Amino acid sequence: MANTLVYDEGVNGWPSFYSYDPDFMVGMNNFFYTFNKGNLYRHNVNETRNNFYEVQYTSTLQSVFNDMPLENKLFKTINLEGDARWSVTMASDIQTGGFINASYFEKKEGSFYAFVRNSGATPAAASEYVLRSLNGIGTSSAVNAAGTIVSFSLDTDLATIMSIGDVLYFALPPYTSPQLAGAITAITIDLPNGINTISINIAPSPPAVPIPIQDAFYLYIKNAVAESHGILGHYSVFNIENTDTTPINLFAVESEVMKSYP
Repeated sequence: MANTLVYDEGVNGWPSFYSYDPDFMVGMNNFFYTFNKGNLYRHNVNETRNNFYEVQYTSTLQSVFNDMPLENKLFKTINLEGDARWSVTMASDIQTGGFINASYFEKKEGSFYAFVRNSGATPAAASEYVLRSLNGIGTSSAVNAAGTIVSFSLDTDLATIMSIGDVLYFALPPYTSPQLAGAITAITIDLPNGINTISINIAPSPPAVPIPIQDAFYLYIKNAVAESHGILGHYSVFNIENTDTTPINLFAVESEVMKSYP
């Protein structure tokens, strides 16, 4: 896809790419004209922003947070100093999948503020980062034939912060290298009738090894999207996008960052 690169004498650099690809361009009488497929266009007179040659585009910006590059950090939030909400995607040298939908931003003291969500995506070689917030449950007493319902003894407390959408893991003796069991779809607690179970969805990726009935210790990790773990890394590259067709202003993009302690 071709772009038009713009030079700004005020900053002595090339700050912007435009989505239009003219056949010819010329400035005349303080107006900018381009030709495209035999048609003549005058720019900066269309009230609909990001519309070139009858095609609607979006505004995008890419930059990087790279303070203290030798320290591993958690990028927790995005703060937009401007008058509009943008959608955000983020990635680092360790994790990918950070995002904020434009609707997540809340206006606080004149700026737009939101927590960075995480899809849970990580490089294959860094799977241990997914397990940083594992919480223990206990050993199971039974598992149904399909491997979708795990039963626990009645003295195992399932009424914790665990909730539907969290991810269940299990570990075999000597209880190292937790294995993915599946996403939690239901938590059923009916102690008078002897029911204390967790239901999981093993599709589309069933466990690498069969879920055992006994001797497996179960753990869970909170839903990475809902819990807003942020992005872990030494730096973070962010992309923001806006689909507004009216004039907007963006003055700064900030992130609340904390040092990571493994």
